[in-house]
Amino acid sequence: MGLLGQIATLPIAPVRGIVWVMERVVEAAENEYYDPAPVEQQLAALERQLLAGEIDEETFDRREDELLDRLEEIRAHIRGAGG
Repeated sequence: MGLLGQIATLPIAPVRGIVWVMERVVEAAENEYYDPAPVEQQLAALERQLLAGEIDEETFDRREDELLDRLEEIRAHIRGAGG
């Protein structure tokens, strides 16, 4: 973009800056949402609770299914994103 183009678009520069920041915020949020590590940690903690007798088999099975579904969603997203 030449000097005239930069001068002509100068009034919208703050908007472009805000858009850039918002894109980075969304990107960071998506990276956190689709991080499998917390789900894997929750699965390990759930198993420890079962082994310690803090929860029963039914609760374990239900919660494990939820976490495994979430983990599959994350893995599908990663595969779809080319990761």
